[in-house]
Amino acid sequence: MLTTNILTSAYKLMVTAKAMCDTYDANRQVCKYVHSTSRGHEAIQVATGMQLLNCDWVSPYYRDDCMMLSIGFSPYEMMLQLLAKRDDPFSGGRSYYCHPSSRDKNRPSIVHQSSATGMQAIPTTGLAQGLQFLEQHQNTHLIKSVDNQLPIVLCSMGDGAMTEGEISEALQFAALKQLPVVYLVQDNQWGISAQADETRTMNAYEYAAGFKGLKRMQCDGSDFIRSYETMNQAINYARHERKPVLVHAKVPLLGHHTSGVRKEFYRSREDLLKHGLYDPIPKMRMLLNGMGLTEGEVNQLETVANEKVALDFTKAQAAAEPDIRTVEDHVFAPSIIKEERGIRNPQKGEKIMMVDAAVHAIEEIMEEHPEAIVYGQDVGNRLGGVFREAANLAQKFGNHRVFNTAIQEAYIVGSTVGMSALGLKPIVEVQFADYIYPGLNQLVSEVAKSCYLSNGKFPVQVLLRVPVGAYGGGGPYHSGSIESTLLSIKGIKVVYPSNAADMKGLMKAAFHDPNPVVMLEHKGLYWSKVPGTDDARSIEPAKDYILPLGKANIVLQADPANVKLGESVCVITYGMGVYWAKAAAEMHPGRVEVLDLRTLYPLDEEMIYDCSRKHGKVLVLTEEQLNNSFAEALSLRISNNCYHFLDAKVEVMGAKNLPAVPINVALEAAMLPTALKVADRIGKLLAY
Repeated sequence: MLTTNILTSAYKLMVTAKAMCDTYDANRQVCKYVHSTSRGHEAIQVATGMQLLNCDWVSPYYRDDCMMLSIGFSPYEMMLQLLAKRDDPFSGGRSYYCHPSSRDKNRPSIVHQSSATGMQAIPTTGLAQGLQFLEQHQNTHLIKSVDNQLPIVLCSMGDGAMTEGEISEALQFAALKQLPVVYLVQDNQWGISAQADETRTMNAYEYAAGFKGLKRMQCDGSDFIRSYETMNQAINYARHERKPVLVHAKVPLLGHHTSGVRKEFYRSREDLLKHGLYDPIPKMRMLLNGMGLTEGEVNQLETVANEKVALDFTKAQAAAEPDIRTVEDHVFAPSIIKEERGIRNPQKGEKIMMVDAAVHAIEEIMEEHPEAIVYGQDVGNRLGGVFREAANLAQKFGNHRVFNTAIQEAYIVGSTVGMSALGLKPIVEVQFADYIYPGLNQLVSEVAKSCYLSNGKFPVQVLLRVPVGAYGGGGPYHSGSIESTLLSIKGIKVVYPSNAADMKGLMKAAFHDPNPVVMLEHKGLYWSKVPGTDDARSIEPAKDYILPLGKANIVLQADPANVKLGESVCVITYGMGVYWAKAAAEMHPGRVEVLDLRTLYPLDEEMIYDCSRKHGKVLVLTEEQLNNSFAEALSLRISNNCYHFLDAKVEVMGAKNLPAVPINVALEAAMLPTALKVADRIGKLLAY
């Protein structure tokens, strides 16, 4: 029931948000960093925030400063982020205004928020997915609750976001799995300078009708009573029925799109006047007058709000700037795996294939860690992965822990943000490297940046498996190498094992790493079907074996006598390159040392430079197309750090610079390095 206390509290929040907006606009030189405010959206935002519990998870978007006030954050806390101050509680001065993240137990929790429109829908749906998993499988002790009320997830966004394809992936998954999530869509009819009738054929309420199982509601978001009643029904539905609901709230836009894209740039006087008719604050003032509050009493609420905002703004301006020495803090959470340990070659151990080493590693992980879950396309119990890389895991651990998803690379990648925030440890898979690109939005904007921009509060613990590489006519969409693309993304780690023992040890380390780790797994090495790759099969390490990331390995040593005479070459490589290099070395007996990187980031620079200085002749070998590749970049780093020890320029060898791998096996072979090609390049280096 709406009481006078609720209404007066709501009005105080609304006029506080307005005072903040007015203050920022009056101090544009001070408020120099780009920001948006909630002017026009106050009623629906307050009606929502006031009804959330401390146990809930909320994902505000960049215009939701009024919602932030209503869930308990002060103007001062918000202003610290506005002015990018050291004590900004959300990002430590690293991110925009109203891009919060919070683990405060006395307020709803918030995962890292990016600016990318609509991208928050997938991580927050992942939160709801994680809550459902914990509830359904006797893990409720891991869920924060208030007065025995189970938490919900609320995802807020603008109607313009609804045209993003990733919104569809989130809504489809929420409806399919019936997740406890509320999608609040605030529709102000503008997407920066584009009006609704230019950009969409329907609003969010109409769009939601296409998702069977998704309840939908709508209201006038400028009317507090209608907004409160609608959100009360929506929140209670998600909280008690544990099912998804979308609320479409039509609101006016009374402020600027952002401080940098001001309303006078693109909006007419008539449009502004039309929106002004729906200003929620005069509506609320009239409501309070109708309930018996005098003009003086209402004015006093505004006076108190204005004074609070002025005081907090003065205080925020005087707050300390960030210490520039902290700029590199929280790129990653500290890893606990520092040293190789366990038994790599147990007595009476049997040789296994790489694909089996991966399955065994995950099986052992899941036995010890009930928080580990596996999902992706076709990894469930019927198939166990198109390469059998998840074979029998669903049969052993159940369909709730190992399950199929739709063809939704963005959802597979981005949902891990929410899963990880709840303490789950997802192991997910993109079926082929060539199809990872729809997932890059989430990997770049959400996963990779989360730890850094949340100031260390939300590292994303996920192991992302990606089959890569060419062999046997796989063709242009099943043979790609993507390491350079991934290594251009800061905030993720990239692993690339070349044999079964490394596969198992690195898989364990990647799982225990509290950060995003992408494991590239060469399809041609899975079963050692490619001639010359028998050594990819190795003795299976013991259950306790673990191999830390960032440790390279010399897999073939040159004859010390040749090294002493300066008649040796170091080949630095990884993946299939290891086997090309070893085969090529047979044509130059005793004169080739092969260094297997094993991990591409973090990189074992110490061993790379030691090997380069030792031999003075270096070949960096990759399967990737060569131009602008990781291998080329690595060759420059070697040159810069080992220049005085080199007898020749660092050579780089890779695939031809073609858009894709041809399907014809002869054309494929013509594109890729081979042992003979590598041996020829080594011979030229040895001639120096």
